[in-house]
Formats: sequence, structure tokens, C-alpha cells
Amino acid sequence: MAAPMEDAPLGVPEPPGTPQDAAAAEPEEEEEELDFPQFDFGRPPHPVWGAREEFAKRPENYLRGCKWAPDGSCVLTCSNDNALRIFDLPLPPGPPPGAPLPQMLPAVQVAEGDTIYDFTWYPLMDSSDPPSCLVAASSRDSPVHLWDAFDGSLRGSFRAHNHLDEPVAPHSLAFSPDGSRLLGGFDGAVREFPTERPGRGGAQRSLHPRPDWLPGLQPSQSLFACGSYGRSLGLYPLEGGGAVALWPRLPAAPTHLRFSPCGTHLYAGGGSMDHHILCWDLRVPERPLLALPRRVATNQRVTFDLDPWLCHRLDTLAPPPGRGDPPELPPLLRFRALRDCVNGTSLHPALPLLATASGQRLFPAPWDSGGDSDGDSEGTPAPGGDIRLQLWWWGHGDTNGDTPGDSGTDHSHLPGDTDCHLSGDTGTGDCHIPGSTECHLPGDTGTGDCHLPGDTGTGDCRLSGDSVTGDCHTPGHTDCHLSGDTGRSLSPPRERPMSPPW
Repeated sequence: MAAPMEDAPLGVPEPPGTPQDAAAAEPEEEEEELDFPQFDFGRPPHPVWGAREEFAKRPENYLRGCKWAPDGSCVLTCSNDNALRIFDLPLPPGPPPGAPLPQMLPAVQVAEGDTIYDFTWYPLMDSSDPPSCLVAASSRDSPVHLWDAFDGSLRGSFRAHNHLDEPVAPHSLAFSPDGSRLLGGFDGAVREFPTERPGRGGAQRSLHPRPDWLPGLQPSQSLFACGSYGRSLGLYPLEGGGAVALWPRLPAAPTHLRFSPCGTHLYAGGGSMDHHILCWDLRVPERPLLALPRRVATNQRVTFDLDPWLCHRLDTLAPPPGRGDPPELPPLLRFRALRDCVNGTSLHPALPLLATASGQRLFPAPWDSGGDSDGDSEGTPAPGGDIRLQLWWWGHGDTNGDTPGDSGTDHSHLPGDTDCHLSGDTGTGDCHIPGSTECHLPGDTGTGDCHLPGDTGTGDCRLSGDSVTGDCHTPGHTDCHLSGDTGRSLSPPRERPMSPPW
């Protein structure tokens, strides 16, 4: 990110307006609904940028989530080395088809003292206003830190202590929508810290019935939802009071919660072998509206994100009558993104860009461990995974170069060319037929019509292995022919190198 303004005040700037002002401005937001990014969910996205080498400097430095900034100028990651990294949004249009993905480097990096429980952006963050560019992070046995997203300096700390005056850290963090309060999820309670006054304190709010530790926390305009490791989920008013809605027995602990952009639906999911994301219509909260299947084979928190247009698609659905499991909504698209667990996803707020974080802790097999019985040797290291931050283009007019009418990702074209190419071609003369790895000229109709770069006609047919344009073959014939030959019997003699005596 750019350099910060001088004499930037500590703490958080006063949020513009009040919640009442935000509520009064809601009609104006309806006119801007068409500005949402248009994602093309009919086909898999195309990778455009990545950051893999940055996380390969240390072993087992797998990622633990990623989040786009509210203004979309950068993306925030958390990794196993207890560090937060901020990557600026790369400039378009991205690499050409087939070229190696350019490696992104962090613009800002800050380190916490221990395992990071949760991290979040200041909701009113705007890169044109440096004092608002803040990141809050919670780590084990440490205060909640407020980091400057421009230079990585510490802007403030929020300290919490238990009844023994020992420092405790929240397992989840979330700002109120207006940015005036920072909420933290503790053991059976939520603490509210005023963002304009960092320090010790904060009003503690005990929840009834008392839940376990709260790994999931998500506020809305007037409510906040919190999920616990005891597999319960509650909905509470921000201004105080008892539970508005309570779901005490869920199939798994809801470690990640999201309100829909319109605020009428609540989504709950997490990790620990959870296989569904549950959705409730808060206007009819008696039972889930939908169950979205997904496979989670690890014990870590696996996050999800929502398309802003989702509210308009769900308004036509009604909760099913009666009891029983909610209806299961099958996925619209499923694709293999990486060779490892994708534990974090985040959709760009203004562009059809998807950010994913991947990796997990891998242990060596028991029969592969080495060393003596005293444990002096570290043994065989765990196998490495596919650890990276990956950005994907998921819009209409894919940067992969597909032309209108293509029906698959194999139908790849170069900019300004209507001929089909394979990933790795650099010029419009390198033409390929879908399903073939050999070079073809425009007009070839089969994979056997092979040409070398430099051929000017479809009659100059070659076989795989030819290295010069003089090695001409007729389709289906393995003998060498001159250009213009029409039959297999017109084969000229070809000198072969003498074999060495050995």
C-alpha cells in the first residue's frame, strides 16, 4: 500500500455518521445494486496471480485464511508462522495464457507472538484515507492488536483479563458495521471494546444460556450472531438483551458465520469434519432454509464467502414445512482448484476475483518416522503440501483468452486470434486442435494433420518429432515426403547417421 499520511492520529478515526444515518441511506444503496461484480459461475475460474514462494521460506507454513479489504485494494492473509501479510491488488490484465503465474510479494508484514485466533479488517477501511486502514488480530495470551495496514505499525491494543487477572484473548473478532465497537468472543461471554479508546477494559456481556468458547462471531446492523464449540448458535441484539433466536444442537460447531448482504439470511459453517453450510431465513428462523453440501476433511476452520447477488436468488425460496432435515442444494459448479485443502475463500467486493488460501498441517506416516528412542533425531519431515495464496479471475471474458462460443477450457485463444491454441503458445501461428498437443495450421480438421511453425499450407503435413520444415509427411504415412507429394510411394531417400560402433 502507499505511504501513510504524516501525523496520522493513533486509534481509529471517528466513523462518519451514526447507525441511524446508515439506515436512512439504505434507499440510495438500491440504486447501486447493479455495481456488484458479475461472476461467471458457469465455468471454473482462471488463475491469474499467486503467492507461493513467500510461504515456502519456512516449513509447514500453511495459510489459515484470507480476506479482501473492504475497498478491494489489497488482500490479507494469516499463516502458521503467526504472521499477517498484506498483498496489494496486482495490475491487470495478468499473465498471458500458459505463462508462469507471477509471484506476489507482501507489501506489509506483521508478526504476532503466538497462534493467531482471528483477524479482521476495519469495516470503513478506505485506502485513500490512511488513518482508516486498520487490521485487528487476536493471538493466544496476548492483547488484541490494531495494526496499521500501510506501514505495519501498532496503532492500539485492547486488553482483556479473567477473574485471576490473567490476560486472555478472544477466539473471534468482529467490528460493528459502523466501526465504533470491536466485539470479541470469549468463554461464555462477548466483550465490546470502543475502537476510539484502546486500552484495558471493555464492557463484558454474559450470554444466556451460557455457551462455550465462541469461535464464530458476526454482527449485522442491529444483531450479532455467535457460535460456540458446544455446537450452539445464538442471535443477540447489539444494544443488549437476551437471545432473539437460539439453535442449541447443530451437527457441528459453527466456527464461521456470515450474514447475507441484505441481512435477512444467516449462514453457519466451520470445520472439524463438517459437511454442510446451513442457511436460515431470519424472518422464519424455526428451521434451516437450506443445507449447502461441502466436504471438509480436516480439523481446521474452513471459511466461505457470499456472492452479493445471493439475496435476490434466495428471496424466491420458502422454508420447507414440517420437521426433518432441510433440503440440500447441490453445487452449481465444482472444480479441483489446488492439490491441498482450501481453507479460506474471499470474493473481491468490486471485481470478479476470488482469493483462496490453502494448506494444512501434514504429519509423517508412523512407519516413516526415524531417529532413536531418545528422540534426538527429528525423524523424516512431513510431506509438503500445496501452500499458496491464489487469485482467480471469475468473470465474463476470461483472461484465458477464450472466444465467444467456446464450450470448454481447452478451447483457448490468443488475444486477436480466432484459432485454437494450447497453454504455452506465444504467437498466433502456434495453432492447435482441441485434444492435440501438436502444432496445426488454420484449416486442419484432425489431430493427425501436424505442422511445424513456418509451414504456410495445410498440405505440409508433419509427424511428431520432425524438427525442420523439410521433414514432410503425408497424413497417415511414416515415410518422409517432399512438399507436394500425394502418395505414399513417392518417398525420397533419406540419409541416416551411421550408428557408433559401441
